[in-house]
Amino acid sequence: MTTATQDRPTHPVVSPERWLEQRRTLLAREKELTRLGDAIARERRALPWVRIDQDYVFDTPQGQRTLADLFEGRSQLIVRHFMFDPSWDEGCPSCTGAMDEMAPGHFAHLAEASTSYAVVSRAPLAKIEAYRASKGWTFPWYSSYHSDFNYDFHVTLDESVAPVEYNYRNPEEHRAAGTGYYVEGDQPMERPGLSCFLRIGDDIFHTYSTYARGDDSLVGSGVGLLDLTALGRQEEWEEPKGRVEAVRAASGTAR
Repeated sequence: MTTATQDRPTHPVVSPERWLEQRRTLLAREKELTRLGDAIARERRALPWVRIDQDYVFDTPQGQRTLADLFEGRSQLIVRHFMFDPSWDEGCPSCTGAMDEMAPGHFAHLAEASTSYAVVSRAPLAKIEAYRASKGWTFPWYSSYHSDFNYDFHVTLDESVAPVEYNYRNPEEHRAAGTGYYVEGDQPMERPGLSCFLRIGDDIFHTYSTYARGDDSLVGSGVGLLDLTALGRQEEWEEPKGRVEAVRAASGTAR
Protein backbone atom coordinates (compact mmCIF):
# COMPACT_ATOMS: atom_id res chain seq x y z
CA MET A 1 0.00 0.00 0.00
CA THR A 2 1.41 3.39 -0.97
CA THR A 3 0.65 6.69 0.72
CA ALA A 4 0.53 10.01 -1.09
CA THR A 5 3.25 12.27 0.31
CA GLN A 6 2.54 15.58 -1.36
CA ASP A 7 0.03 16.67 1.31
CA ARG A 8 1.87 15.28 4.34
CA PRO A 9 3.26 17.87 6.79
CA THR A 10 7.04 18.06 6.84
CA HIS A 11 8.88 17.73 10.13
CA PRO A 12 12.35 16.50 11.07
CA VAL A 13 12.61 12.75 11.69
CA VAL A 14 15.75 11.61 13.51
CA SER A 15 17.26 8.60 15.22
CA PRO A 16 16.35 7.81 18.86
CA GLU A 17 19.83 8.92 19.91
CA ARG A 18 19.48 12.29 18.20
CA TRP A 19 15.97 12.73 19.62
CA LEU A 20 17.25 12.03 23.15
CA GLU A 21 20.02 14.60 22.73
CA GLN A 22 17.57 17.32 21.70
CA ARG A 23 15.07 16.28 24.37
CA ARG A 24 17.72 16.73 27.06
CA THR A 25 18.51 20.18 25.72
CA LEU A 26 14.83 21.09 25.92
CA LEU A 27 14.60 19.62 29.43
CA ALA A 28 17.26 22.04 30.59
CA ARG A 29 15.17 24.90 29.25
CA GLU A 30 12.04 23.50 30.94
CA LYS A 31 13.87 23.35 34.26
CA GLU A 32 14.87 26.99 33.80
CA LEU A 33 11.20 27.83 33.31
CA THR A 34 10.24 25.89 36.46
CA ARG A 35 12.84 27.73 38.54
CA LEU A 36 11.74 31.05 37.07
CA GLY A 37 8.12 30.21 37.92
CA ASP A 38 9.13 29.47 41.52
CA ALA A 39 11.00 32.77 41.73
CA ILE A 40 8.06 34.74 40.36
CA ALA A 41 5.68 33.01 42.79
CA ARG A 42 8.03 34.03 45.62
CA GLU A 43 7.97 37.64 44.43
CA ARG A 44 4.19 37.45 44.17
CA ARG A 45 3.93 36.35 47.80
CA ALA A 46 6.19 39.28 48.75
CA LEU A 47 3.88 41.87 47.18
CA PRO A 48 2.38 44.36 49.67
CA TRP A 49 -1.32 44.05 50.47
CA VAL A 50 -4.17 46.54 50.20
CA ARG A 51 -6.78 46.62 52.97
CA ILE A 52 -10.36 46.38 51.70
CA ASP A 53 -12.43 49.09 53.34
CA GLN A 54 -15.37 49.01 50.91
CA ASP A 55 -18.44 47.12 52.14
CA TYR A 56 -19.13 45.03 49.05
CA VAL A 57 -22.46 43.20 48.99
CA PHE A 58 -23.25 40.25 46.71
CA ASP A 59 -26.55 38.65 45.78
CA THR A 60 -26.64 34.90 46.47
CA PRO A 61 -29.38 32.24 46.55
CA GLN A 62 -29.26 32.59 50.37
CA GLY A 63 -29.69 36.37 50.27
CA GLN A 64 -27.15 39.17 50.35
CA ARG A 65 -23.63 38.33 51.51
CA THR A 66 -20.49 40.38 52.22
CA LEU A 67 -17.01 39.79 50.85
CA ALA A 68 -16.08 38.28 54.23
CA ASP A 69 -18.91 35.76 53.85
CA LEU A 70 -17.43 34.55 50.56
CA PHE A 71 -14.38 33.23 52.47
CA GLU A 72 -16.67 30.61 54.07
CA GLY A 73 -14.54 30.65 57.22
CA ARG A 74 -11.23 30.09 55.40
CA SER A 75 -8.08 32.24 55.31
CA GLN A 76 -8.01 32.96 51.58
CA LEU A 77 -10.41 33.65 48.74
CA ILE A 78 -9.85 33.39 44.99
CA VAL A 79 -12.45 35.17 42.87
CA ARG A 80 -12.96 34.31 39.23
CA HIS A 81 -14.26 37.40 37.44
CA PHE A 82 -16.62 35.64 35.03
CA MET A 83 -17.76 37.77 32.09
CA PHE A 84 -21.56 37.98 32.18
CA ASP A 85 -23.10 41.33 31.27
CA PRO A 86 -26.55 42.03 32.76
CA SER A 87 -28.02 42.27 29.26
CA TRP A 88 -26.75 38.81 28.22
CA ASP A 89 -28.73 35.61 28.60
CA GLU A 90 -25.61 33.43 28.68
CA GLY A 91 -22.13 33.76 30.15
CA CYS A 92 -18.94 34.27 28.18
CA PRO A 93 -17.96 31.12 26.22
CA SER A 94 -14.30 31.34 27.23
CA CYS A 95 -15.14 31.79 30.92
CA THR A 96 -17.58 28.90 30.58
CA GLY A 97 -14.84 26.68 29.17
CA ALA A 98 -12.54 27.62 32.04
CA MET A 99 -15.13 26.68 34.65
CA ASP A 100 -15.97 23.44 32.85
CA GLU A 101 -12.39 22.39 33.60
CA MET A 102 -12.70 23.06 37.34
CA ALA A 103 -13.55 19.63 38.75
CA PRO A 104 -14.86 19.06 42.31
CA GLY A 105 -11.41 17.80 43.26
CA HIS A 106 -9.89 21.20 42.50
CA PHE A 107 -12.25 22.93 44.94
CA ALA A 108 -11.52 20.27 47.57
CA HIS A 109 -7.77 20.73 47.12
CA LEU A 110 -8.10 24.50 47.58
CA ALA A 111 -10.28 24.02 50.66
CA GLU A 112 -7.56 21.79 52.17
CA ALA A 113 -5.29 24.83 51.89
CA SER A 114 -7.89 27.00 53.66
CA THR A 115 -8.72 28.71 50.36
CA SER A 116 -12.21 29.30 49.00
CA TYR A 117 -12.96 29.76 45.31
CA ALA A 118 -15.91 31.84 44.17
CA VAL A 119 -17.17 33.10 40.83
CA VAL A 120 -18.52 36.65 40.57
CA SER A 121 -20.38 38.25 37.66
CA ARG A 122 -22.26 41.50 37.16
CA ALA A 123 -25.35 39.75 35.73
CA PRO A 124 -28.40 39.62 38.01
CA LEU A 125 -28.65 36.54 40.19
CA ALA A 126 -31.65 35.12 38.32
CA LYS A 127 -29.66 34.98 35.06
CA ILE A 128 -26.65 33.47 36.82
CA GLU A 129 -28.77 30.78 38.45
CA ALA A 130 -30.48 29.91 35.17
CA TYR A 131 -27.17 29.60 33.33
CA ARG A 132 -25.55 27.65 36.14
CA ALA A 133 -28.46 25.18 36.15
CA SER A 134 -28.16 24.73 32.38
CA LYS A 135 -24.51 23.73 32.86
CA GLY A 136 -25.06 21.52 35.88
CA TRP A 137 -22.56 23.51 37.93
CA THR A 138 -22.67 23.58 41.74
CA PHE A 139 -19.74 25.87 42.64
CA PRO A 140 -20.45 29.20 44.42
CA TRP A 141 -21.41 31.92 41.93
CA TYR A 142 -22.45 35.35 43.13
CA SER A 143 -23.85 38.50 41.56
CA SER A 144 -22.13 41.86 42.02
CA TYR A 145 -25.01 43.62 40.27
CA HIS A 146 -25.75 45.90 43.24
CA SER A 147 -22.15 46.82 44.09
CA ASP A 148 -19.08 48.51 42.60
CA PHE A 149 -17.00 45.35 42.91
CA ASN A 150 -16.54 44.80 39.17
CA TYR A 151 -15.65 48.43 38.54
CA ASP A 152 -13.20 48.63 41.42
CA PHE A 153 -11.36 45.54 40.21
CA HIS A 154 -11.37 46.74 36.59
CA VAL A 155 -13.32 43.88 35.00
CA THR A 156 -16.27 46.06 34.00
CA LEU A 157 -15.02 49.02 31.97
CA ASP A 158 -17.26 52.07 31.93
CA GLU A 159 -15.70 55.53 31.88
CA SER A 160 -18.97 57.02 33.15
CA VAL A 161 -18.39 55.11 36.41
CA ALA A 162 -14.59 54.97 36.75
CA PRO A 163 -11.47 55.69 34.68
CA VAL A 164 -10.95 52.82 32.27
CA GLU A 165 -8.05 50.53 33.17
CA TYR A 166 -7.44 46.91 32.28
CA ASN A 167 -4.45 44.73 33.07
CA TYR A 168 -2.77 47.72 34.72
CA ARG A 169 -2.86 49.89 31.60
CA ASN A 170 -5.08 52.78 30.59
CA PRO A 171 -6.42 53.07 27.01
CA GLU A 172 -3.47 55.17 25.82
CA GLU A 173 -0.97 52.66 27.18
CA HIS A 174 -2.87 49.79 25.59
CA ARG A 175 -2.88 51.46 22.20
CA ALA A 176 0.84 52.17 22.46
CA ALA A 177 1.46 48.51 23.32
CA GLY A 178 -0.71 47.22 20.48
CA THR A 179 -3.36 45.85 22.85
CA GLY A 180 -6.01 48.51 22.30
CA TYR A 181 -8.55 45.76 21.59
CA TYR A 182 -8.84 45.18 25.36
CA VAL A 183 -10.42 48.60 25.92
CA GLU A 184 -12.13 49.34 22.61
CA GLY A 185 -15.84 48.79 22.04
CA ASP A 186 -19.20 49.79 23.42
CA GLN A 187 -19.25 50.46 27.14
CA PRO A 188 -19.84 49.02 29.61
CA MET A 189 -17.68 46.08 28.58
CA GLU A 190 -16.86 42.97 30.57
CA ARG A 191 -13.34 41.58 30.91
CA PRO A 192 -11.98 38.42 32.62
CA GLY A 193 -9.63 38.12 35.55
CA LEU A 194 -8.75 36.48 38.87
CA SER A 195 -8.36 38.26 42.21
CA CYS A 196 -6.96 36.94 45.48
CA PHE A 197 -7.84 38.03 49.01
CA LEU A 198 -6.54 37.22 52.49
CA ARG A 199 -8.43 37.42 55.78
CA ILE A 200 -6.71 38.07 59.10
CA GLY A 201 -9.23 38.38 61.90
CA ASP A 202 -11.83 40.88 60.71
CA ASP A 203 -9.49 42.49 58.18
CA ILE A 204 -9.54 41.60 54.48
CA PHE A 205 -6.67 42.35 52.13
CA HIS A 206 -6.41 42.34 48.35
CA THR A 207 -3.15 40.54 47.58
CA TYR A 208 -3.13 39.93 43.83
CA SER A 209 -5.08 40.19 40.58
CA THR A 210 -4.30 38.92 37.10
CA TYR A 211 -6.10 39.67 33.85
CA ALA A 212 -6.21 38.90 30.13
CA ARG A 213 -3.93 35.91 29.45
CA GLY A 214 -2.55 35.93 32.99
CA ASP A 215 -4.50 32.84 33.94
CA ASP A 216 -4.14 30.87 30.69
CA SER A 217 -2.03 28.17 32.34
CA LEU A 218 -4.09 28.08 35.54
CA VAL A 219 -7.34 26.60 34.26
CA GLY A 220 -7.98 23.35 36.09
CA SER A 221 -4.78 23.70 38.16
CA GLY A 222 -5.25 23.81 41.91
CA VAL A 223 -1.51 24.21 42.56
CA GLY A 224 -1.27 26.96 39.94
CA LEU A 225 -4.12 28.83 41.59
CA LEU A 226 -2.47 28.57 45.02
CA ASP A 227 0.68 30.06 43.48
CA LEU A 228 -1.31 33.27 42.98
CA THR A 229 -2.19 33.62 46.66
CA ALA A 230 -0.38 35.29 49.54
CA LEU A 231 0.12 31.94 51.29
CA GLY A 232 1.17 30.02 48.18
CA ARG A 233 1.13 26.20 48.15
CA GLN A 234 1.81 26.16 51.91
CA GLU A 235 4.66 23.68 51.52
CA GLU A 236 7.81 23.46 53.64
CA TRP A 237 10.19 24.81 50.99
CA GLU A 238 8.32 28.05 50.34
CA GLU A 239 9.33 31.49 51.57
CA PRO A 240 8.63 33.39 53.76
CA LYS A 241 8.77 30.80 56.51
CA GLY A 242 6.10 30.85 59.21
CA ARG A 243 3.62 33.07 57.38
CA VAL A 244 0.97 30.36 56.97
CA GLU A 245 0.93 29.43 60.64
CA ALA A 246 0.85 33.09 61.74
CA VAL A 247 -2.06 33.97 59.45
CA ARG A 248 -4.08 30.93 60.46
CA ALA A 249 -3.48 31.54 64.14
CA ALA A 250 -4.65 35.16 63.76
CA SER A 251 -7.70 34.11 61.74
CA GLY A 252 -8.66 31.09 63.81
CA THR A 253 -8.54 28.82 60.76
CA ALA A 254 -6.96 25.41 60.43
CA ARG A 255 -5.68 23.45 57.49
